[in-house]
Amino acid sequence: MPEQNSAFVATIPVNYDRYLGPLFFRGYADEMAALIDVHTGMRVLETACGTGLVTERLLSRLAGDGHLVATDLNEPMLAHAQNKGLPGKHLEWRQADATKLPFPDSSFDAIVCQFGVMFFPDKALGMREALRVLKPGGRLYASVWDSLAVNPAPRITHETVATFFPKDPPSFYTVPFSLHDPTVVGALLGEAGFADARWERVDKTGVSPSAADATLGLIDGNPIYLAITERRPEALPEIRAAIATNLASALGDRPLRAPLRAVFHFARRPAR
Repeated sequence: MPEQNSAFVATIPVNYDRYLGPLFFRGYADEMAALIDVHTGMRVLETACGTGLVTERLLSRLAGDGHLVATDLNEPMLAHAQNKGLPGKHLEWRQADATKLPFPDSSFDAIVCQFGVMFFPDKALGMREALRVLKPGGRLYASVWDSLAVNPAPRITHETVATFFPKDPPSFYTVPFSLHDPTVVGALLGEAGFADARWERVDKTGVSPSAADATLGLIDGNPIYLAITERRPEALPEIRAAIATNLASALGDRPLRAPLRAVFHFARRPAR
C-alpha cells in the first residue's frame, strides 16, 4: 500500500508541535541555532521549517542583526508555524520546495535544515539547490537522525505498530531514520560541490510529561496516523495503549525520558 510519508496534514501539525516538540526537537533546535555564526546583515534560509521550532530560535539568535526566510513544502505545517505569531520584521515565510528553491543564486549566507533532508524526494538535487542559493563561503547546517536502533522511542513505536499489521506494516518510521550513515550524506555534499564537510553525533534526552503524551506525538503527530487509519482506524485506541505501555516499560513514565541521537552535518560553499 503506497503511503503518504511526507503528508503532515489535518491535525498532525498541531500534535507534532505540542507533543513531539519537547520530546524530539526543541533541544536540537537550541543547539542548531547556537551554531550559527551571526554577523550584521546576514541572510539565513531555513528549509523544511515544519512548525517553526527552529525558526523561533534562529530568529532569537539573529537578534535583529539579520534576515531569516523560513520555508517548507508542506502548507499545513507552514500555516501552523505562521500562526505562532513570531515577530515579522526580520522574518519571511515562504512555501517552497527545497529541491526547487524560488531564490536567485548566491542569495544567503547560511542555510539551516533540521531533520528535513530525509524527506526530500531527490536528496542530491536538494543539496545542489542549497549550494546554488548560498553565497560563496556560505555555510550549510543540517541535521538528520541516527538509526532507529539508537533512538528507542520511535523504534518501539515502529515495532509495536508492526505487530498490528503483520502483512502490511506502516513504513513511516523507516523514512526519518534513513540517512543515519554519515558517509552517505557526506557523499551527497561532496557531489553537490560543497567543501569542508564534516559531521558529529549529538546525543540528547527528550522528555515528555507521560508515555501517553509521547504516544500522541509519535502516532497522531506523524503521517503514520494516516497509514493506520487507511488500514484499521478502529484499532487506533488499542495501538495507542500498546505503545504507551511499551514506552513506559522501557523509558519510564511521568515523565518519560527518551535517549536520542542525531547527526549534525556542516559544509561550506567554496569561496570560488
